Amino acid sequence: MTINPVRMYGPAQLPNSATTLYTCPASTIAVCKYIRVYNPTGGAVNFTLSIGANSSATQLFSAVSIPAGGSLSNPFVYWVLAAGEIFQALASAANSLVVTLNGTEQT
Repeated sequence: MTINPVRMYGPAQLPNSATTLYTCPASTIAVCKYIRVYNPTGGAVNFTLSIGANSSATQLFSAVSIPAGGSLSNPFVYWVLAAGEIFQALASAANSLVVTLNGTEQT
């Protein structure tokens, strides 16, 4: 077994429609261990993140308001993805929130 650290996404801005940020490679288990969402704009922006296609049944964060100049930072997540599973996310305003996901891939 090999475990490698990976940057799953970003830092990059989100669009305002559900977009795939990361797809777990074949024959791999991925673990997201860190997320940071930063809002450099002058107004609050909502953030949504899901495992799988975005829907109320798959959302980890659902329209969470990130205040102007604020951030959501959680270094203690442990979200496991099987091969082929995805993270999808969106912002309520395009090109406003900056997102970074970090974790590991195990093969």
